[in-house]
Amino acid sequence: MTKPKIKVVIADDHPIFRKGLMLAFGSEYSIEVVGEAADGLQALYLAEKQKPDVIVLDIEMPGLNGLQVAGEILRRQLPSGIIFLTMYKEEDMFNEAMNMGVRGYVLKESAVSDITDAIKTVASGQNYISPSISEYLAKRNDYAISLLKKKPQLENLTQMERKVLRLIAGNRTSKEIGDELHISHRTVENHRANICNKLEIHGSHSLLKFAIEFKAVL
Repeated sequence: MTKPKIKVVIADDHPIFRKGLMLAFGSEYSIEVVGEAADGLQALYLAEKQKPDVIVLDIEMPGLNGLQVAGEILRRQLPSGIIFLTMYKEEDMFNEAMNMGVRGYVLKESAVSDITDAIKTVASGQNYISPSISEYLAKRNDYAISLLKKKPQLENLTQMERKVLRLIAGNRTSKEIGDELHISHRTVENHRANICNKLEIHGSHSLLKFAIEFKAVL
């Protein structure tokens, strides 16, 4: 029985670069490009309409940037695995992408050679990172292990408490967190209190300080 093709949307504001990615697939019959977008708004529209298995997003696009598009895809719980394309080797950007739940992170300098493997890997539910920045992932894992040694109670947090903690790390207010997670302000405050109790953190400012310090691995 023939495997279904991996449906892909490619979003980048440079048509020549999009064409280069298309050519990179060559005779790869397992991948089908079901849409191309030149800006973030069009990318989000295609993600909603086509519901591709994988969407490849340039981080820097007009309209909405890749981070904003990815945030909306995740918020709307669309089924697409997300791959970011970027020309910058910025560790902070990498960590932000990983914190969001992005599965692929590909440097543009190696995109033509990496993109096919990246799409197949992300479509299978795994993560793909350009080999030239694999050190970022190693550092992230080491940092996470260090944090768990310092605060083993982190493993006791519920999934919702982890989400709240990540948003606290983004310096969001309780109202903003409630709006994003579709819960009440009072529920957010209860989550804050539970997080502080579990992590033995005293005071809202101390919680904010902790969340910002360890934002990269929450």
